Amino acid sequence: MHILVIGAAGMIGRKFTESLINTPLDGAAALSRLTLADVIAPTSPAGFTGSCETMTCDLTQHSAAERLLSGRPDIIYHLAAIVSGEAEADFDKGYSVNLDGTRTLFEAIRHINSREGWKPRVVFASSNAVFGGDFPDIIPDDYILTPQTSYGTQKAICELLLADYRRRGFFDGIGLRLPTICVRPGKPNRAASGFFSGIIREPLVGQEAILPVPDTIRHWMTSPRSAVQFLRHAATLDLSLLGERPNLSMPALSITVGDQIAALRRIAGDKAVALIKRAPDEAVARIVAGWARGFDPQRALALGFTTEQSFDEIIEAHIEDELGGHIA
Repeated sequence: MHILVIGAAGMIGRKFTESLINTPLDGAAALSRLTLADVIAPTSPAGFTGSCETMTCDLTQHSAAERLLSGRPDIIYHLAAIVSGEAEADFDKGYSVNLDGTRTLFEAIRHINSREGWKPRVVFASSNAVFGGDFPDIIPDDYILTPQTSYGTQKAICELLLADYRRRGFFDGIGLRLPTICVRPGKPNRAASGFFSGIIREPLVGQEAILPVPDTIRHWMTSPRSAVQFLRHAATLDLSLLGERPNLSMPALSITVGDQIAALRRIAGDKAVALIKRAPDEAVARIVAGWARGFDPQRALALGFTTEQSFDEIIEAHIEDELGGHIA
């Protein structure tokens, strides 16, 4: 089996690729070839005995998609995007990367399909940002898309494209609306949601973290571990079970900032919590206030997608995976 990962240099891309090497996909053919692509050069995974090609590639550039697809992969993971804060700050770049790049990829697959009959599986990383505005506290699976940010609008349009290209038979597709990933390892990025990770990640290593919103802010979160499992499950799921609705809200936890801090206190004590410094930021608060607070993802749960049961589990997973099981 040949898998292409676009956005392989990102945090989720790296962790997902490592999981493919370390643990075979259940019920799938053996992985014999990997193509890893991003705007910066991905790193070849250690321990892979098959063929691995790394590519520096920008989907907004001419012929980039055709080059990515030259090996005719069986499964294409489209994880590449610019994040919410950057998409809001740079309107042109957001639409170029998040929308135009995605349509360019889909169009390239369509043209090859029309010539050769090649029909890969496409797994698209969408976002809960497709919902916005005056929504209920718990959003059901049949709720309409009402994004209130440019990033959410871009993802919503791509979901519609995915559904239409799938309907027309150009590829098999599934869209996963990923929750906010917490705790993200590494340095902060430009996502407006970055502080959700920062207020846990930094105190665990003895560093100060900035909290720009009130403790009462509620959000939908899952761990990097769960995000990787979502992607793995999408590789072998019977896509006929999706019917005509290929985009799914993934399961997660509906957690307030206060809940996060309480979990941090239970695990790392008052010393860690004291490193959280409150610095209200109206721009961040305005963006976050327009995001979904909770979901009832019955379709995804029925199809076998799972997540953690408590935020303590999410912190403990971060400590185990990123800190060697120890905290400052």
